[in-house]
Amino acid sequence: MAVGATLTQSDLLFLDLLSELSFKIRRIMDQFNNDDLDYVVADYYDFPEFEDGGDLYEDNGPQGKYGSDYVDSDFEDDFEMTKSKNDTSAMEARAGKDIQGIPWERLNYGRDKYRQTRLKQYKNYENLSLSREELEKECLEVEKGKNFYDFHFNTRLVKSTIVHFQLRNLLWATSKHDVYLMQNYSVMHWSSLLRRGKEVLNVAKPIVPTLKRPGSLAQPLSRVQVSTMAVKENLMVAGGFQGELICKNLSQPGVAFCSKISTDDNAITNAVDLYRNHNGLLRVMTANNDAQVRVFDAETFACLGCFKYDWSVNNTSVSPDGKLFAILGDSAECLIADANTGKVTGNLRGHLDYSFASAWHPDGRILATGNQDTTCRLWDIRNLSQSLAVVKGRMGAIRGLKFTSDGRFLAMSEPADFVHILDSQSGYLQGQEIDLFGEIAGLAFSPDTQALFVGIADRTYGSLLEFNRTRCNLYLDSIF
Repeated sequence: MAVGATLTQSDLLFLDLLSELSFKIRRIMDQFNNDDLDYVVADYYDFPEFEDGGDLYEDNGPQGKYGSDYVDSDFEDDFEMTKSKNDTSAMEARAGKDIQGIPWERLNYGRDKYRQTRLKQYKNYENLSLSREELEKECLEVEKGKNFYDFHFNTRLVKSTIVHFQLRNLLWATSKHDVYLMQNYSVMHWSSLLRRGKEVLNVAKPIVPTLKRPGSLAQPLSRVQVSTMAVKENLMVAGGFQGELICKNLSQPGVAFCSKISTDDNAITNAVDLYRNHNGLLRVMTANNDAQVRVFDAETFACLGCFKYDWSVNNTSVSPDGKLFAILGDSAECLIADANTGKVTGNLRGHLDYSFASAWHPDGRILATGNQDTTCRLWDIRNLSQSLAVVKGRMGAIRGLKFTSDGRFLAMSEPADFVHILDSQSGYLQGQEIDLFGEIAGLAFSPDTQALFVGIADRTYGSLLEFNRTRCNLYLDSIF
């Protein structure tokens, strides 16, 4: 069709139908090529379809196994970025532009209609078929409509990608201006102040560890499919789909340590955590599908401990004092264990499916756990006989949980479309619901609590969204 030609309603319908057909063909091909991988596009997600045809998401052409399948980086080592025409500022959003830049006025359906169809047709993934009849009665009635964080900016110049549909811890913020995320095979740094992106590490190319010491487990790696990551105290740690662990000092060239820490056939590294132990020493903790939790020294990367459990471990998180850690996995039951010995000291019972997310309140007394039963449970660590409170998501599992550093807010993300911010001072009875479209790759508060970042994984509308803690920011917003 000629550039600038006027599209009729029939033309739009034909393009929508063509996009839908291409999408379905690609899903079939992805499933054929990924029979050993629970990849988000090739598994259970079905976008809602309309009677008049078409899907919200356009087809950008066939892609490789994990998005872009090129070995070389999609990015230069460092480059200046200018504001994309598809980016959205707070001022533009107030003027009526969709915060994700979705052109609803050009589609065959409006935002409200698409939302209602999504809610009606979305299918939450479950591993266990336990009855959920009594679950609703336990859940708090949260007063929605609060506005704790205001939309500030959305960019498509960096786009999150996901390898495994159940693992959504792929975005970290080390300051209100510095965000790290996975984009295909690249670990990217995004400066929200400079609007500039930089590739920190390309895991498609061969990676050779720089730290040499006798007895080291380090070994070269290549084409790592990063399934989880964490960034703290100038150290970036990533886990891989084949049981890999990569550790890079952000102020030094190269990768300090990398290795396959498990040789199990199903050894995916599900979660990594960076923490200070009770003596103040920096440690790396990994959770793997081989049912083991490993602890590494963050300087020498020597393995200091390996703890075995009865089921695959999907997530761990260490208490603020470094003495305890939560263990979540392929069980409806969660555990509390001693961080030094791995010995189980408590059991958390109440969830109805597998758990994939956890977060500690900064005071160390409250633990939040997220589950595929669509709830987040809050536990008082001093009394684990029952959960303190239960909060329900809108349509899917709770796959991401983060507290602000002051403990005021808890953010929880579903697999797609919804992020919830709960006010702990209200007893988690007041909340803000952020309504988006697309798979959520991760979320992160800045350490100073002033910013919340959300990564959206989508072929067309993939982006990084920034929200700022509610203040009188109208003047500041107007200059961007």
